[in-house]
Amino acid sequence: MTTVFLLITAVLTALIAGLFYAYSCSVVLGLGKLSDSEYLKAMQSINREILNPVFFMSFMGTAILLPVTTFLFRGEQPVFLFLLLASAAYLIGVFGVTVAGNVPLNDMLDKFDINGATIEGIKQMRERFEDRWNLLNNIRTVFSVVSIGLVVCACIWSREMTR
Repeated sequence: MTTVFLLITAVLTALIAGLFYAYSCSVVLGLGKLSDSEYLKAMQSINREILNPVFFMSFMGTAILLPVTTFLFRGEQPVFLFLLLASAAYLIGVFGVTVAGNVPLNDMLDKFDINGATIEGIKQMRERFEDRWNLLNNIRTVFSVVSIGLVVCACIWSREMTR
């Protein structure tokens, strides 16, 4: 049963790492080429659409399963340590950054009325949003990649222990 938890945790962690990686190396680069109003409209749309069951299952599932799987492997070194570090990296660097940084920015942008704003107001909103959001996303990307790397190490060592 612990192996099943470990594999599901690895898949969910990889999915989230892939999501943030894709944003960092392609999506934000493409969006950055848009005009201010096009950029803000696109980000509003993306931020609304990502709030769906598939995203929540992987994002929240990882936040739940990493600590649960860590607990299941308590006493099994070094697997426990890899999972503990992966949990800390995810909960602080991915989940925490998202909740404390990206979500408030997304909420701020969601309340912004692009159609009723002046050109200067649109420009200012983009300046308040884009660089900060991208920085926070890059932080999430690094921590999610670290998390999946540690989970992969746990998978490898777990397999070695069963031989």
